[in-house]
Amino acid sequence: MINGKKIVVVLPAYNAAKTLKRTYDEIPFDIVDEVVLVDDHSKDNTSEVGKEIGIKHIIRHEQNKGYGGNQKTCYDKALALGADIVIMLHPDYQYTPMLIPSMAYLMAQDLYPAVLGSRILGKGALKGGMPMYKYIFNRCLTLSQNILINQKLSEYHTGYRAFNAEILKTINYHANSDDFVFDNQMLSQVFYAGFEIAEITCPTKYFDDASSINFSRSTKYGLGVLGTSFIHLFNKMGLMKSEIYKKKTI
Repeated sequence: MINGKKIVVVLPAYNAAKTLKRTYDEIPFDIVDEVVLVDDHSKDNTSEVGKEIGIKHIIRHEQNKGYGGNQKTCYDKALALGADIVIMLHPDYQYTPMLIPSMAYLMAQDLYPAVLGSRILGKGALKGGMPMYKYIFNRCLTLSQNILINQKLSEYHTGYRAFNAEILKTINYHANSDDFVFDNQMLSQVFYAGFEIAEITCPTKYFDDASSINFSRSTKYGLGVLGTSFIHLFNKMGLMKSEIYKKKTI
């Protein structure tokens, strides 16, 4: 805990058996209270590795629900555990767990309700091996999104993110896609609901065992991202009333 606030790290996993232990071993358990592993019907022994290294809360989907579907389970479980701060960390070791304290303290001090680990601040993305086409894709999409939803993030596409419980109890993330565009829909919801988002510089690593989507999936994702931004704009203008912007009814 920090300032009496319970911190839960969620690990949305798919075929992460080779990197899970390395990721888990770097989690700072002096401040992290619980870890949740959600195995999205992996083809390897991700769940078994999780049990071996001592993860208490393991959920294995009986069928693959997709990246967004995995996160829905992650956040539901974190809230059920009474989390005040939820940090999503990919168990493929692409993002360093060593940034968890920095992200958590910003939120525990009530400075920001959400924090992103940005690969674009500084020169971490290309230095860490991000393919050039993905870097250009990232920059073009981010510029378009900032214009369409009137914000100023350095990137919307990082998988390293933290939210407080108020956000997760307010936005209707279950109305989002089960695919990769879930991430962008969620940030759109956060901004639409009036919350602020902080960013910190995050080094990243690209290597064989780190998860990554191919060019065709990236193209589909990019179109989904632009679609989300236009939908955000049209809802702000009063031209649409989308389900994803309706607040939760508890």
